[in-house]
Amino acid sequence: MTTQHKLISKKKPTFPISDALNEFLVKYKRSIKISILYNDLLRFQGSVNVYDKNDVDTLWVRTYYSEWDRLEIDRSLKKIYTILHSDGNESTIPFLNVDAIDYCTFGNSKPFRVKVRNILNDNFTYFYIKKADASRVYGLELEHLLSPYNINYLVYKDTLIEEHISGIPGDDFINNILPKCSSSEKSQIAKEFVKFKERCLIRLLGDMRSYNYVITPIHDFDQIIYKIRAIDFDQQSYEGNLKVYNLQFMKENFKMVEMVGRKLQNSSIEQYKIEERSFIAKRMITSPNRTSKIIECMKNDFISKPENIEQLKKELISYVGDVKFKECKNMGEILETILAFVERNYLDISNKELF
Repeated sequence: MTTQHKLISKKKPTFPISDALNEFLVKYKRSIKISILYNDLLRFQGSVNVYDKNDVDTLWVRTYYSEWDRLEIDRSLKKIYTILHSDGNESTIPFLNVDAIDYCTFGNSKPFRVKVRNILNDNFTYFYIKKADASRVYGLELEHLLSPYNINYLVYKDTLIEEHISGIPGDDFINNILPKCSSSEKSQIAKEFVKFKERCLIRLLGDMRSYNYVITPIHDFDQIIYKIRAIDFDQQSYEGNLKVYNLQFMKENFKMVEMVGRKLQNSSIEQYKIEERSFIAKRMITSPNRTSKIIECMKNDFISKPENIEQLKKELISYVGDVKFKECKNMGEILETILAFVERNYLDISNKELF
């Protein structure tokens, strides 16, 4: 077994949505009644492999259903699309077409990817339907609260619906696009990678191997800037090994890590880490009630194994030097302690600058 495989458990269990978490989702309009569940989509009669433009197997399969099932499923999926992207108004449904329902055979979540097209102008988008796992829901909500990006998702019973996050898969970008980037672009990507790495570490989002995040190019005047976004939230606050939450220990990210070492001095790396911590602190300060409520849900939930909690506490004490982690009894309390540490440091620095 390689070092990489030892970092991450072979199979993370699925944790149910607790009553407290469900109340949170209802309060913040993340829970809504829908007419189709994840298990309904498993009724497909057959499938064919989906290949990319280079004829490489994507590990997704395109499903097909009986005529009766397909009519019912299409209606439900169009309704979900209108709820996710609008106000649920059904007036647009006649102009929507479900072009494809793909099923992923790789990974823990086994998602369905739904392609919806507007027949009036051929614009299309995707959304995903997965089994509702508490870890994944916490990950999505923390992404919405603590990252620079808002994110849409809905939960109903044991079904989770996620919006599509646009971008170039990290592994594809690293292998095919990064080598062609200019020196200044590589420096900017290195900066974004440091900030992304710090964000994942602070909020305990694990397993950010290159195929679990996307890189999005944005045209800005006479240059292209690159942003990095997580797209997989399955490993939120589960593993006990701190390295799982640190991107630099994932072998798939080694080319990015090496580039950071070449392009950035240690003083710059530290500066970008501080910038990211400050941003997270500001986000918490501007939405204190919602952040505290989701952490409170985590504190009263079971989303990891006792041995993982104990291991992570010890490694954080060694890494940060804060013995407060010793008092933590679960992953929610560990995350609360990390975020309190980040917010306290930010406020201390802000007060010093004010006076």
